[in-house]
Amino acid sequence: MRDYCIRTATPDDVDGARSVMLDTVYRDFGTGYVPHWHRDIVDLHGAYVVPVRHTLLVAVDRRDGTVAATAALDSRGPAHPPNPRHVAERYPSGETAQLRRVYVRPEDRRQGLARRLVAGLLDFAVADGGYRSAYLHTDPSVPGAEAFWRSLGKAVHDEREEPGGGQGIIHFEVPLP
Repeated sequence: MRDYCIRTATPDDVDGARSVMLDTVYRDFGTGYVPHWHRDIVDLHGAYVVPVRHTLLVAVDRRDGTVAATAALDSRGPAHPPNPRHVAERYPSGETAQLRRVYVRPEDRRQGLARRLVAGLLDFAVADGGYRSAYLHTDPSVPGAEAFWRSLGKAVHDEREEPGGGQGIIHFEVPLP
């Protein structure tokens, strides 16, 4: 089993984290980079490193120093639109720790990295003291995503159950420790 260090991203980690994220949106999501959805990926420093209530965590392979996985948290709740109004109202900005960009390179999966990174994000949210909930949404067509998030939290809205299927997204709340 490989040895990884889970830590807050340093400026030296930002390019590696961006690479993991861009590879994921191209390979796993099939969308490629879409500025409206992925703007934060281009400016990870401004989106997650600089703001005090935001964070970017990385899993770094100790053998070669490469970033194997990422996870981010920000204080913005889900926007309506495109998300359902009742979801946006339930998770307002400033009170909601939104979990984002929990991505693991394929060759580093099944090592517990995503779970460890999410635990780190939740600890960060609790230490902040101002978050009352942790929220995320996921695309269930990504292999393993739905099962992973169901193991950690509770689905609060499944757009696949809406007439027309909505965006096909599942919205989750993950309990804060």
